[in-house]
Amino acid sequence: MDLKERVIARALEEGFVAARVCRPDAVPEVADRLAAFVEAGYHGQMSWMAERMHWRGNPAALWPEARSVLMLAESYAPEHDPLAVLGQHDLAAVSVYAQGRDYHDIVKKRLKRLGRWLIDEAGGQIKVFVDTAPVPEKALAQAAGLGWQGKHTNVVSRDWGNWAFLGSVFTTLELEPDTPEVDHCGSCRACLDVCPTNAFPAPYQLDARRCISYLTIEHKGPVDPALRGLLGNRIYGCDDCLAVCPWNKFAVAASDLRYLGAVGAPPLAELVALDDPGFRARFSGSPIKRIGRDRFVRNVLYAIGNSGDMGLAAAARDLVDDPDAAVADAARWAMTQLSATGRNSPR
Repeated sequence: MDLKERVIARALEEGFVAARVCRPDAVPEVADRLAAFVEAGYHGQMSWMAERMHWRGNPAALWPEARSVLMLAESYAPEHDPLAVLGQHDLAAVSVYAQGRDYHDIVKKRLKRLGRWLIDEAGGQIKVFVDTAPVPEKALAQAAGLGWQGKHTNVVSRDWGNWAFLGSVFTTLELEPDTPEVDHCGSCRACLDVCPTNAFPAPYQLDARRCISYLTIEHKGPVDPALRGLLGNRIYGCDDCLAVCPWNKFAVAASDLRYLGAVGAPPLAELVALDDPGFRARFSGSPIKRIGRDRFVRNVLYAIGNSGDMGLAAAARDLVDDPDAAVADAARWAMTQLSATGRNSPR
């Protein structure tokens, strides 16, 4: 086998579900798309997207010495139906990707091992990235032939669906690029139609300001009252558009059991009572930890307000004077919602 064949084989041995190659300059369309996204305000509070547009819009500028990009996908496909919990109003719905250990740590270690192997085999230099730098991973994944950006803007593959983390190894070595993947969404609108907040202005476009993943993870301060009722019991992320994709019939089992099930669907009553030390202890090693106790409990209170469960009213009442303004506001909103729609606890 030549070097490219060997590095791809090694990537599969490391646990990646797929690996392909493209050039750093293979996505010239990204700059204009990113500029339009930011100009429309779709990035919301994610100011870093506007501040790093030069690099994110041109991967070749990130490291000019790089000659090839090895794009890799690692499956985190769930063993359960991630939408089932949405009907259990006293439980918290947590995005599948955050159910276990932080993928940044797991994937980056695999990338570094693969990179060291590549250096030992062929020399050169490498840089590895997994959602930690202004790299347009999804566009590069399509350019490398891993999959295509579906109508929900996430990468979809005919071989492994859309439950995958993306990582990249930039290298100064010359590796033969693969053929870019083409779109296979066809007339399907499943991901667009399922979105609770209508966050897709059009196919292949996302307005993050209406996306539940953005609202529960990236958005600071109170969420627009018009959107709070649409969050349901989703307290960290949202999997609706991913879960309904028909290509998931080809989903590959998660390559690392550390991604699965540690968080589960805990009762809202437990989560709302967390103080800062309790939050940090409970979510140590989880991607959830990065949003902090205040934003997390804010989300839990929105879920409580949407639950209609008067058995949770006391927990909300305890936080109406919380030191964090967004938490206190969410607690008052939850109390108002429960008063208007409350029912006896299902338990």
